[in-house]
Amino acid sequence: MISYLKGIAIQIQTPTNTRSILILEVNGIGYELQIPQRMTLEVILNSELLVFAHQQVREDSMTLYGFSSAAERDLFRQLISVSGVGASLAIALLDKLGLADTVSAIVTSNIQRLSTAPGVGKKTAERLALELRSKLGQWRVASGLMEALPLTSLNPTMQAEVEMTLLALGYSNDEIHHALQAISQDSLMVKSPNVEDWLRLAIASIQ
Repeated sequence: MISYLKGIAIQIQTPTNTRSILILEVNGIGYELQIPQRMTLEVILNSELLVFAHQQVREDSMTLYGFSSAAERDLFRQLISVSGVGASLAIALLDKLGLADTVSAIVTSNIQRLSTAPGVGKKTAERLALELRSKLGQWRVASGLMEALPLTSLNPTMQAEVEMTLLALGYSNDEIHHALQAISQDSLMVKSPNVEDWLRLAIASIQ
């Protein structure tokens, strides 16, 4: 099993809108790794790069998936362990929500948030939450992610309503994540049952 590869980033290919392939040269050998589209923004071509890998072996093919961190690779492995969740769906989740928000949404059973990822329907989102909620709750502590996930303190229903409203208003995922962090750091706001209060603070923190 390949844990990671360290080499020179030669090329990024995008054969489809949902697939990105990194060509990484290691000791004169070029490896093809499917990577999340988010990662393509971090890659500097012709420079050295460390990629954490997951190797998928089937009867007729062998595929390498690459990730920018061991935590992201390990979360990918957790996701594909769920029945009905393949590699493409797992990468779509990571692309849409990122590492921290994916874990947060599963641990808090935020079905609406999970369902915003392409191809993830309500039943799949519910299955992810049911099967991984406990595992990821323990894993995020062991992997040191607990401090990076302040959003888990938020009411999942309120959080989902704020997210959907901000998305409808045209805000980006990064802006929404920033806004939710601002809410989670306000102890009085976290206790407020009024979603309008949350939205006012969210918009003010973005602007």
